[in-house]
Amino acid sequence: MSCCTPSRGWPRRDDDGVDLGRLPTPRFPTGRVRHSIGQAALSGGDFLMGDAHDEGYRADGELPVHRVRLSPFVIDVTTVTVADFAVFVDATGYRTDAEEFGASAVFQANAGAPGTPVPGTPWWLTVSGANWRNPGGPGTHADSLHPVVHVSHRDALAYCAWAGRALPTEAQWEFAARGGLPSARFPWGDAAPTASDCNIFQGDFPSSPTAPVGTMPAKSLQPNPFGLYHTVGNVWEWCADRFSARYYRASPELDPQGPERGASRVLRGGSHLCHDSYCYRYRVAARSHNTPESTASNIGFRTVAR
Repeated sequence: MSCCTPSRGWPRRDDDGVDLGRLPTPRFPTGRVRHSIGQAALSGGDFLMGDAHDEGYRADGELPVHRVRLSPFVIDVTTVTVADFAVFVDATGYRTDAEEFGASAVFQANAGAPGTPVPGTPWWLTVSGANWRNPGGPGTHADSLHPVVHVSHRDALAYCAWAGRALPTEAQWEFAARGGLPSARFPWGDAAPTASDCNIFQGDFPSSPTAPVGTMPAKSLQPNPFGLYHTVGNVWEWCADRFSARYYRASPELDPQGPERGASRVLRGGSHLCHDSYCYRYRVAARSHNTPESTASNIGFRTVAR
């Protein structure tokens, strides 16, 4: 979905013609692994899922508002950081899809090397050598405390397979992001965000920012009432579910898992590039999606306990 996170439009195939974007998730030996992110144990329960203010994008399928009942679950208080992901890579030798493809999408202000504008959204550049270690391309270096980015859905699942974790369902994600505030726009309530609330684009998008553009450390600003950081803004977060704009019409009430079919995967939370003139998806009810092999400088993930 190019308005928020560009879709990868050039499937890379190996010498045998296998589409590398559709390779199975790797398996790793079981045993003691390191997942050092703090946890929030949530009791679950009933909540109203969806856009109670009817101000989202129709194509995103944020309506109807519907009751969901969740079993208890445990979720990371932050997204997976560069340091966390490095432990995984060092232990397994894993190569991300961005590394295999040789390029990824970078916002123009963050590119450290020339790139090719993405058709329709020229502020996005396809930059050779951009990946989780080098988020702006060659010559740039990821900060260990920041969210890991340039990770595909398959990369996120690979980390989960190694760490004995899982991606949150979309319902788990929204319940956790709301922090117990029913029908609120944001994790803190309905008031418009300030720079101390969340990390989104400030200024005139895309070319006239009035503040630095990019990620900030994964444990910045104030957590929501459940103790989770940056559930809106900073980076988009992969969820386990496939995406359908019509799913809420038929979603089961108990522990929904998303539709059984669909090419795209759900993204939640918005990112540091969201702006109400362009992408008003930094609300807790907002939904987006992308193809599972897509990567960009504003996509990361957090995990839940299996």
